[in-house]
Amino acid sequence: MPSPQTLEAPPGPEAHGTQRTRVAVPWLFLVIIVALLAGRLLFGPQSASPALQTWATVFVAICVQALPFLVFGVALSAAISAFVPASFWTKALPKRPAVAVPVAGIAGAVLPGCECASVPVASGLISRGVTPAAALAFLLSSPAINPVVLVATAVAFPGEPLMVVARFTASLVVAVAAGWLWLRFGRTELLRIRRHEHSSFVEAMRHDLLHAGGFLIVGGLAAATLNVTVPREWLTTVADVPWLAILVLAALAVLLSICSEADAFVAASLTAFSPTAKLTFLVVGPMVDLKLIALQAGTFGRAFAVRFVPLTFVLAVTVSAVVGGILL
Repeated sequence: MPSPQTLEAPPGPEAHGTQRTRVAVPWLFLVIIVALLAGRLLFGPQSASPALQTWATVFVAICVQALPFLVFGVALSAAISAFVPASFWTKALPKRPAVAVPVAGIAGAVLPGCECASVPVASGLISRGVTPAAALAFLLSSPAINPVVLVATAVAFPGEPLMVVARFTASLVVAVAAGWLWLRFGRTELLRIRRHEHSSFVEAMRHDLLHAGGFLIVGGLAAATLNVTVPREWLTTVADVPWLAILVLAALAVLLSICSEADAFVAASLTAFSPTAKLTFLVVGPMVDLKLIALQAGTFGRAFAVRFVPLTFVLAVTVSAVVGGILL
């Protein structure tokens, strides 16, 4: 007779309803696009409102920009789940969790993806036996210090190599510090991980893409709405106050939800702000933005997100101010 641990209750009506919701949510993106196009054709001048056009542009840009990297991350996560044995990770990372955290943080430098890709990858790592604190350090560092992002930063800030050095340093410090703090104070029951043993790569990828794609859309909707409601005049009035400028650009990074491969060009355009404030924008954005918050809450659970997101935000702002003050 099978042991109690191997018994599984058949899925009830709630489980089936949740599954149907996850399958349906990603189609919301296509429905919204069709609705925008239809509204433009049917209502003509009525749909030509600058605010509506800006909202539609921002929403589509966020989702279209992030979707390839999300697919990349989901594919990598599915490959980990389908092809890499769980025993590999116990051998690849140091056995001591406190040492595994910085190793995982540095490993984030080799993945050319944005924050949308890092969430499903981190989830896959945890489900395969990686210490959660190490996977979370990887989640934060990967979109911030990978080669594509660093090259984009160098191009956006020509003649300012210290901006690249400062971004790499501050982002890695935040990732490792967040991992260590979660290792010390985080509780396992707060981190919800669905341990699915898929029979094939395609099945694993389909499941993760349907799940993560819906939360990307939710984050994109929120970011687009806030983007058109924040007056631009507010930014210019606070640029001359150092500490306020840092906080404003940190908040702006959260609201705009720009992928890390493109955020350096936006930061460089904010000429009224100090280099340290721009650095804060570059460090906070890949670690805490609306679409990433939605992805984290959907993947790891709300109880995790309401604790980990504020921790990451405070660390990112503090470390950026310190590193910027020293290097910039």
